[in-house]
Amino acid sequence: MAAILVSGTLVVSSQVALGVDSASAGLLQYLNHTISWHRQIDLQRQMAADSNEGMLVNENQQIGNQVVSLAFDFARVRAESIEKDAAGQAGGRGQGGASRYQALRRMQVALEQKIRSNQAEMESLQAKLPTETGPRRGSLQARIDETRSELDLAKTRRDSLQSMAEFVGGSSAGGLGATGIREQIEALARSVPGALAKPATKEEAAAMGSQSIAPPPASTPGNEVSGVWGLTLDVFALSSRIGTLGDAMQMTDSLGQDLKGLRAPLVGTLRDLSKRGDDLAALADTSDDPILLVQQKAMFDALTAQFKRTSDALLPLTKQGILLDVYRKNVETWRTSLQARYHTELRDLLIRLGALIVLVVAIAGGAELWRRAIFRYVREARRRYQYLLLRKIVFWCVIAIVLVFSFANELGSVATFAGLITAGVAVALQSVILSVVAYFFLIGKYGIRVGDRVQVAGVTGEVIDVGLVRFHLVELAGSGEKTASGRVVAFSNSVVFQPTAGFFKQIPGTSFRWHEVAVTVPPESDYLLAEKRLRSVVEGVFAEYQGEMEKQHRQIERTLTATPTGALQPTSRLYPTPSGLDIVIRYPVDLMHAAEIDDRVTRELLSAIDKEPAFKQAGSGKPPLALKADVS
Repeated sequence: MAAILVSGTLVVSSQVALGVDSASAGLLQYLNHTISWHRQIDLQRQMAADSNEGMLVNENQQIGNQVVSLAFDFARVRAESIEKDAAGQAGGRGQGGASRYQALRRMQVALEQKIRSNQAEMESLQAKLPTETGPRRGSLQARIDETRSELDLAKTRRDSLQSMAEFVGGSSAGGLGATGIREQIEALARSVPGALAKPATKEEAAAMGSQSIAPPPASTPGNEVSGVWGLTLDVFALSSRIGTLGDAMQMTDSLGQDLKGLRAPLVGTLRDLSKRGDDLAALADTSDDPILLVQQKAMFDALTAQFKRTSDALLPLTKQGILLDVYRKNVETWRTSLQARYHTELRDLLIRLGALIVLVVAIAGGAELWRRAIFRYVREARRRYQYLLLRKIVFWCVIAIVLVFSFANELGSVATFAGLITAGVAVALQSVILSVVAYFFLIGKYGIRVGDRVQVAGVTGEVIDVGLVRFHLVELAGSGEKTASGRVVAFSNSVVFQPTAGFFKQIPGTSFRWHEVAVTVPPESDYLLAEKRLRSVVEGVFAEYQGEMEKQHRQIERTLTATPTGALQPTSRLYPTPSGLDIVIRYPVDLMHAAEIDDRVTRELLSAIDKEPAFKQAGSGKPPLALKADVS
């Protein structure tokens, strides 16, 4: 029977302990949830954008402070109830703990006496040791060692028992168990602002509810977002803010569910207490027994105390529920206004993007029509290339202007930004900019085009490409024939602004060079007859392509209207030398047939010299004929 009672007592004690631990854990979880809910109000303060939203955040901050303060008020009251519910269990454990503690203390006292006895015995034996000799001294030393070992064992047992006694005494005194809930509550209270860390008086609660919180920085009124880029950023920002307020509403709903879970048992307890009070009052009205009336009074007092304790715990929860409803309505109103603004700005953004796409397509269509008109009405390749380049520049400039004005919020900021960018680009790309400017000089009236033969910085070549930044030549090498060397030379367009670069090109519409041939005759020879015969030879060759030269001469006269030019025909000059006279004949050649013309002139002159022996005596062995090409 005793075993059954003991077993029943253990089961009841374990059930009580389980209930106390569950209530403590639920209470701490509720406080942690409330603190997390309160911290998300700081996110609302960071995203408030105007004075209205700032006022709403201030109101929510005040509500949040009151909710946290009421949560700790409830927790402190509830902790007292948990401690009282655990009092019976703690008392039952206290008797067993006290008996264990007393037994440990008795064993500790006995060990202390034994330690003192062993110490006295060892001191007595050590005092006899100096007077003993021989075998008796060895036997006395062995007894001293045995006593010392026994003393060490007793001290070790005493220290172990002392630790156990301190643990049992602390556990029975309440250092462990349900009473730790109060300290955990105060530890949580220290993790929130100082105004909420301690129970608030009525005056402090009123001040907390009416305190003014500085509004957050607000955006300037009337600074409406106008550009596509600004609208895009604002739409994403509004979406993020709506999501943050949605999370706040979810946390508020979750905290409300916790409140309902905590209120339900308290409301049930109040109903039970009210019913028991009504039943007890009805019984007291029908009873006249003094002893029974005294018992009923005691029961009334117990019900009153329990009702007051339960109502004190329920009141903060009821206030919290009302405040959470107000808070949720504020957040929902804020979220609804943001959603309306989000839909408005999203619609404006889509309209602007649609208009921008239509405008870009229209510009691209106009550029395509321009390109087709160029190919249809401009036949000359050079002019067509220039118009196509102009079309490309105009097209991209218009596109850039449209994009800048579409994505910018304010023209003032655009001007400032454009000024800074222009200054930076001008410094970093000054060589490139100079080449681009030089390009328009190169494609002008006296510029170059593909197929022109030019000389730049001592390099002679034929133009194969004229770009916006540089142009390319096929290098020509060799005298007379001027064949391609197999190399392509690239020059920056800015070479036209370099005074020492030496940039030469043909007059537009012409393709000729002046060549000359020199023949040395003796001083005593008939130089006039020799000059006439040599010149007639060159003029005979020139007559074969004279028509082409006259055509190019007319082109020169049309191009250089203000500068008179001589006819493109052979001329001769005489130059004295130490060995005689040099007869120099200059004649124009077509660049396309320069090699053939020079070969023909040389052969005809050699034939004429062979027929005049006087030519061979000049020059002291020096060849009488010298041909020089590309004479300026």
